[in-house]
Amino acid sequence: MASGSVADQEGQVMLLGFRVSPFVKRVEWALKFKGIEYDFVEEDSTNKSTLLLTSNPIHKRVPVLIHNGNPIAESLVIIEYIDETWKQNPILPQDPYERAMARFWANFIEQKVTEPTRAALLSQGEQQEKIVKELKEAMEVVEGEAKAKLNDKTLFFGGGNGVGYVDIVLGWTCNWMETIEEVGGFKVLDPENQPQFHKWMANFREVPFIKPTLAPKEKFVEYFRMGRQARLGLVANK
Repeated sequence: MASGSVADQEGQVMLLGFRVSPFVKRVEWALKFKGIEYDFVEEDSTNKSTLLLTSNPIHKRVPVLIHNGNPIAESLVIIEYIDETWKQNPILPQDPYERAMARFWANFIEQKVTEPTRAALLSQGEQQEKIVKELKEAMEVVEGEAKAKLNDKTLFFGGGNGVGYVDIVLGWTCNWMETIEEVGGFKVLDPENQPQFHKWMANFREVPFIKPTLAPKEKFVEYFRMGRQARLGLVANK
């Protein structure tokens, strides 16, 4: 059983996922931040379990959180469910405006950074060049927000509370982005053009409940390489 320090008082918590998935890792971070004990069920991407397929019949993918027998899918939805169910260590801001802004930036990251990075990994040529250009423009926006929000006293987007919703949503970049760039043959991260964002990444990697979860990139290079080869192979055969 993977766990934090707080025993679950509201029934069994189970997380279905792949260890190499950045979306699954987000949910793990939220559970660890809250100190919630949970059972991790490792799925096989090539042979998905009946439990996964019945728990997420629409998308048939991880992560899926099962709490009291009720399945919840999609990482951002799961994080909000966790935050609303267990009140200790709030992930989202308590102020309504600040909470709305956190959701805005989480959605921006998902739509303009996370999904385009995946699209760049699974493309090539002019299509990939166009995606990477837009991705770099999105990272300029993230850098601007980092410069506006972060300083020597405020290390994370969660503000005075430390790590928060935006940090958890963006956290995958700290351990996956460079690997995806390497496998996909493109470059987006740039310390010279994104100095504040890179400071944030360095600080995020050192957070006590985050650091032990960051595996060496060799652990998931093959995962992304196989995904890219499979996608490009399908395109070539059309």
